[in-house]
Amino acid sequence: MGPTYWWMLFGMAFVTYLPRMIPLTFLDGIKLPPFITAVLGNIPYAVLGALIFPAVLYVQEGNILFGVIGATVAFLIAIFGGGVMFVVLGTIGALALYSLVM
Repeated sequence: MGPTYWWMLFGMAFVTYLPRMIPLTFLDGIKLPPFITAVLGNIPYAVLGALIFPAVLYVQEGNILFGVIGATVAFLIAIFGGGVMFVVLGTIGALALYSLVM
């Protein structure tokens, strides 16, 4: 492993650590407005949707309904205020039931 490898590793670690360190360092003790707090509270759902949605169309080859059912269940649980873990577990449960029925 040459020096290029170590510089690349250090750079990736720095770029990953920087966005985590800045809010903890500069926003410590600052009360954010309710709108900003609400937006930040919805980020996990937005990220989850962005990661999962492309897979909805390809989750089971030849059966797009499988992905549509999963996405619908996840959306409904999220709309009714379920946490991220409930969204994931509820979707897994619904698709397990669908697999047993079909």
